[in-house]
Amino acid sequence: MKKRSLRDLPAEALAGKRALVREDFNVPLKDGVVTDDGRLRAALPTLTYLREKGSRVVILSHLGRPKQGPDPKYSLRQIVRDLERLLGAPIEFLPDPAQGVPATRQLPRGGVALVENTRFWPGEETNDPALARTFAALGDFYVNDAFGSAHRAHASTEGVAHLLKPAVAGFLMEKELKYLGEALHQPKRPFVAVVGGAKISGKIDVLEALLPRVDEILIGGAMACTFLVAMGLSVGKSLVEADRVALAKVLLARSGAKLILPRGAVVAPALDRAAESREVLVDAIPDGWAIYDIDQTTRHDFRARLLRARTIIWNGPMGVFETPPFDAGTRAIAQALVDAGVKGAVTVVGGGDSAAAVAGLEDKLTHVSTGGGATLEFLEGKVLPGIAALEDA
Repeated sequence: MKKRSLRDLPAEALAGKRALVREDFNVPLKDGVVTDDGRLRAALPTLTYLREKGSRVVILSHLGRPKQGPDPKYSLRQIVRDLERLLGAPIEFLPDPAQGVPATRQLPRGGVALVENTRFWPGEETNDPALARTFAALGDFYVNDAFGSAHRAHASTEGVAHLLKPAVAGFLMEKELKYLGEALHQPKRPFVAVVGGAKISGKIDVLEALLPRVDEILIGGAMACTFLVAMGLSVGKSLVEADRVALAKVLLARSGAKLILPRGAVVAPALDRAAESREVLVDAIPDGWAIYDIDQTTRHDFRARLLRARTIIWNGPMGVFETPPFDAGTRAIAQALVDAGVKGAVTVVGGGDSAAAVAGLEDKLTHVSTGGGATLEFLEGKVLPGIAALEDA
């Protein structure tokens, strides 16, 4: 997916012009305060570049899933102070895109405006042409920097890109396409994927898309339990998708030796009885106990395989990493990626839980994706409408 980038536009196309920038500011809030500003910081290179080139910057984003139109709980007004602090510039808040055109024209060069939550307006999620025209009127050209929303054909991501030209990728979008695209299509080998999380059902397409491309897939998380059952093993009262056992058998048969399953597990009678947890081999899970993490033997095995790799993609935790001590396997994988990177491997972490698991290590990894669902769909080889609508390079 070679798309035209913001850096491809000449300086004269930016100076004094209104840049309509779609960002993904769907950040966690508690009592109206941003608790993780990672997505705001990820947008800074694009926003700063536009300001330095003299553009008038108008930002669109969604926040949360408001049900019935405007809801103060999901207002982007709550993030203005944090964004001002990070950008080092005042931000004009536009509560209604339909009334916002005069304000965007009056912005000084390098000035910034933030439009209220795009999902407050009926038609955003149905990609309504009239709403797309309303958004398009706020800018002179369009920059999509919201990879995390690129898998949705919404008025602010797909519709507006057909109306406002040029329509180009911002620096974050460009980075996502570069690292995810290169890992999938031009990986240095050995190419190892680590896939975890609770359910096979959410990762079937990823596993099927990756199998022919990778040298190995290391399986962790509760989804490993379904594979273990497919191999004829008993996993106690672990989370198993009974309706996916047949599919797991098919994947195991098709994979040859590519699918690498845990050798052992950390088990406990219940999640809240961690004090009783112990390590056992996967063929010795006690009845009435459940798997909550990969064991030390598996951590050493996975680490050795990762340290041999030249390209690594990781999506999904190895256990219930929100609940210590069942975070040890996930943390071990994170450290193995850092160490593989020191040896020259390209290390790409998918969004969602995986990104949360490497918090604080971002600068030691090649790329941490800001997308959750978008990253999965990209890895599955699906066309992402918000990217497809941008101009080709």
